[in-house]
Amino acid sequence: MENIFEEIVHIMNNDYAGWKDKKGCDNPTHYLEKVRQLQREGQLTIDTFKKIVEDYLLDFNDAHIYFSAVNLQSEKPKGRGFRVRRFEDQLYVTHVDSESRLQPGMRFVSLGGYSISELRKRHHRLLNENHAERENWTSILSLYEDGEIENSEGIRCKFPLAFYDEKPYTPTYSVQQLTEDTLLMKMTDFADPDAIAKMITENQELLESTDKWIIDVRVNYGGSDSSYYPLLPYLMPEEGAELADKEERMLFNCTVASADRTLEELEEQLENTEDEQAQGFLKIFQREWTKNKGKGFVEFNFSEIMSDTFIKGNAYPKFIVVLTDLMCGSSGDSFVEVCKISNKITVVGRATMGLNDYANLATQKWDEGFELMYPTSRLSRIDEGRGMTGIGIEPHINISWTPEHLERDIDIDKALEILSSNTIIVSEL
Repeated sequence: MENIFEEIVHIMNNDYAGWKDKKGCDNPTHYLEKVRQLQREGQLTIDTFKKIVEDYLLDFNDAHIYFSAVNLQSEKPKGRGFRVRRFEDQLYVTHVDSESRLQPGMRFVSLGGYSISELRKRHHRLLNENHAERENWTSILSLYEDGEIENSEGIRCKFPLAFYDEKPYTPTYSVQQLTEDTLLMKMTDFADPDAIAKMITENQELLESTDKWIIDVRVNYGGSDSSYYPLLPYLMPEEGAELADKEERMLFNCTVASADRTLEELEEQLENTEDEQAQGFLKIFQREWTKNKGKGFVEFNFSEIMSDTFIKGNAYPKFIVVLTDLMCGSSGDSFVEVCKISNKITVVGRATMGLNDYANLATQKWDEGFELMYPTSRLSRIDEGRGMTGIGIEPHINISWTPEHLERDIDIDKALEILSSNTIIVSEL
């Protein structure tokens, strides 16, 4: 584990796309000493090592970095069986799966005897956000054994927290007709280009005859931008729109190690992808990584697949509302950013996660079962102070999250109101 930690430090200071921007931000000696001390005391476990590495990685202030212990736990990954969102000084239960004692709308007023405002100070490094609705409290819930819960009648009681096996994630790619002239499309990731292509093919008649769309990417865990390319003709106006930002550059840090890691993954993705457009994109990536291996920061040549970035759209739909929220990131960020270019789309909700200042992840795997995923590309907008970290892609119309969202879908209601007016709104009301 000591050797693995040293390798992680090397990756973050050489292969990671943000190493120049964040040079000196980390303190590896401090964390390495923690590893060695626990080793001397015989207390260095998989779990304690994972926590030390995760704490070290927080120094880079990049939510696009992940460290995991794959297949090392003797049991399935555990979670609290519910999710929360902070509003003022309470944590509202927003979603329940395994924890049957809770219902959405209940709220925690404390954890482990600490008020929510005290917890925000204690765990400021973990939260690291500038607004309540952007905070992720999942890891903090796992640190405490109990909390004080309040129900809808205002009655409070102590609540012992339990761990449950995490339920496996099942992606959603769906289209349903809401009204005679409106459909709802939902995509919870862009990780499966074949599934999205199938969704489009199976619903082609409906997609090409429905005036108004609502696209829900409020939860979208990302994947590959190429997965949503088949949707571009629907998203863009008939007269067309220019997708490329001539001022924007994406540079890939093409170290030998990152090239080797990425090329191995691309080979696997090509074997498991049938969609021709997605395959073409993967092959260009494969060529560029091979050609530029060991050259440091390089701008890739995507001219073959992006030769004409001016995209003309279909007649249908005529009006689209895209719903966004914090749980939309990576390729989800990219999708929303592309949608904002179209003059027939209004984006509604809350800002996305904002992961793409540093993107295009590579994975280092160790035989011991650990994995580190880190970005290999950076956007030039960072140099101009236009980065999206901590900000996200902002909607045209911002709807602040409140507990009322647990009683009715305020975002959908707003989307239907906008669509009923047959007007595209591209500024906040």
